[in-house]
Amino acid sequence: MTNKIYLCIDLKSFYASVECVERNLDPFKTDLVVADSTRGKGTICLAITPQMKKRGIKNRCRLYEIPSNLNYIIAQPKMKKYITYSADIYAIYLKYFSKEDIHVYSIDEVFIDATSYLSLYHQKPLGLVKTILKDIFLETKITATAGIGTNLFLAKVALDIIAKNTKENIAFLDEDTYLKTLSNYQPLSDFWQIGKQTQAHLNRLNIYTMQDLRQANERLLYKEFGINAKILIDHAYGIEPVSIADIKNYHPLCESLSTRQTLFKDYPYESAKKVLIEMLDNLSLELIKKNCLTTSISFKIIYTKNTLCPVTIHKKISPTNSFTKIKMLCLKEYKEKVNKNVPIRRLCISFNDLISNDYKQISFFSENNSSKNLENTLNYLKEKYGKNVILRAISYTENATARKTNTLIGGHNAE
Repeated sequence: MTNKIYLCIDLKSFYASVECVERNLDPFKTDLVVADSTRGKGTICLAITPQMKKRGIKNRCRLYEIPSNLNYIIAQPKMKKYITYSADIYAIYLKYFSKEDIHVYSIDEVFIDATSYLSLYHQKPLGLVKTILKDIFLETKITATAGIGTNLFLAKVALDIIAKNTKENIAFLDEDTYLKTLSNYQPLSDFWQIGKQTQAHLNRLNIYTMQDLRQANERLLYKEFGINAKILIDHAYGIEPVSIADIKNYHPLCESLSTRQTLFKDYPYESAKKVLIEMLDNLSLELIKKNCLTTSISFKIIYTKNTLCPVTIHKKISPTNSFTKIKMLCLKEYKEKVNKNVPIRRLCISFNDLISNDYKQISFFSENNSSKNLENTLNYLKEKYGKNVILRAISYTENATARKTNTLIGGHNAE
């Protein structure tokens, strides 16, 4: 069997690099952060330049955490611009690889199965990667880093732990080099798919390195982590059976739709209810657009500064995509469960266990066609003219957020 070669390519400090390119500045010599300063000093920086990282400033810091004596540029996020750059760089990948062999992991990171292309281009993995990174820089002035591995996990680890600290911004790992070089590496949270909470859980079991993980009692690991123990154990040995082809062919057994919103400020009970209604409206229209019905609804209300435990609600519902029906159910739960005297900062909603709208069940209480026709028309108008072309009256009242959030991409300014 031919050894697989995977690439994991990341665009270095992507948002900050784009802002520097747009200003004809070098991100390796410029102090710049990407942040929406209109949200105050507490806003999180979406990206900082490598120059600021050299100064010991953390990537996802808040503005108030940056030393006050440092003279730096604050760039307002421009999500459409970043998407355009990302699309241009994806077009560069397509010059070398078929889209079937590319998995877009995020706006600034991709996995590529390069196995069959090495003989085609008569190149070694390192040579091919150098060519691609050079092409990206010549076309966009964006510096990229790359991990090369014999599976997806090793490519990602090569990128995250080794490549970003090398002069060429490239690193290679196979199972042997992984076991020899990273067995005692700390912290575990630097490894792909091990978050801070999982690391803390492992530390409580006296597991601090991948070598510790290999030596741990497997029965205990399955007891503590369930089926996720299999992933941890495989990764401790540098094993990853999933391929890009597997990812492309994966179809979830159960689909859901979800949305969440962090409010611009603390909202009282009644104002947060308006936002909840707007979110339910948008998600209901999304259900109709996908020709789906939901059979289960959940939502979470998170109070400011976690002053109280979040309110989490799960309710079964007869299959529907009716905004009116969904709103009545959720507002009833909201009224009964949410504290009226504590400000709210975040709302999360999920429509679960979706089924096709082709599903039919005879009922005396079936929803009338006029309501469905109206909602289909609303979807058509929003698709053609933009989400703000027509809104419910509630969105024009004080403290409603839909008009603002409809202009954002990923919660940030589009332009």
